[in-house]
Amino acid sequence: MSYRFFKIISIIILFAVCLNKINGQNIMGAINVGMNATQVDGDMLYGYHKFGWNIGPSAIIPLGKFSVTLETIFDQKGSYQKPYPDIAYTNKDTGMYKLNLTYVEIPLLINYTDKDYITFGTGVSWAKLVNVEEWEQGKKIETTTIQSGVYKQNDWDVLVDVRLRIYKNLKFNFRYAYSIGSIRTRTFNNGVTRHQFNNVLTFRLVWIFNEKNIKKNFFKK
Repeated sequence: MSYRFFKIISIIILFAVCLNKINGQNIMGAINVGMNATQVDGDMLYGYHKFGWNIGPSAIIPLGKFSVTLETIFDQKGSYQKPYPDIAYTNKDTGMYKLNLTYVEIPLLINYTDKDYITFGTGVSWAKLVNVEEWEQGKKIETTTIQSGVYKQNDWDVLVDVRLRIYKNLKFNFRYAYSIGSIRTRTFNNGVTRHQFNNVLTFRLVWIFNEKNIKKNFFKK
């Protein structure tokens, strides 16, 4: 786990250095820091009860009121259900479930900015699964690993994105993401088979670098 985490951080740092190098070429850089509230549709549980980090840099190409954004994100998804109250236990079924899915994700979005205040975006993302851990009834499932292929290593999502300017270069960002294809197909003990999909709400703060200078240069051309 620590080695995979080191690789993720190395990729993010490398991307940030590249952004710093190309800032003079009318490409804005940004840092995104926030949290995901997630669930997995099809796992027989309901509610955005699993929380995780959503952190990484962005490159933004301004095109007037439109822009194109490319990101590299350390992204934690999954599912969670706390144990039932003791009185609700049946046949030692505690109800406890937890799934941790860690991805390196690359979103690509097309955005439209209205009155330099609110930005609407839509796009797609590709995510590579770098770590997975799963617990049922409070016990870790040792057979759920990346090598086992229980969860697909690639996840394509469709994205809807809104950013609101808070103060100068600081913006609040809300994003909704949903898997285009299933991340797993599971047959439960009752014989029901379901396809499973990541369902994610993201709340972030975004700091944009050199925004005013690049906009001035763009409109002078």
